[in-house]
Amino acid sequence: MARRKRSYVVPGVEQEMQAFKAEVMKREGYAVDPNKVDNVKYEVAAELGVPLHPGENGHLTTESVGHVGGKIGGSMVREMIRLAQEKIAEKE
Repeated sequence: MARRKRSYVVPGVEQEMQAFKAEVMKREGYAVDPNKVDNVKYEVAAELGVPLHPGENGHLTTESVGHVGGKIGGSMVREMIRLAQEKIAEKE
């Protein structure tokens, strides 16, 4: 199965989102290579007991892979909410 390339709605924001992911995951205690931010998924997978490796992972269930993405995405969403609340509080 071909891997799909996700794109952001806002053009040119990919670098900033990768930097944001790196910052959030570093705060969560993960070792993040700023040049290969997406590789943090392997560290998260290992922590969760999901045998995710570079290359073909067709043997993995959607649920197990979702746990990995959810941990990363959930951390990012929590941080975005915190930042938005901070901005709102500044305006009051």
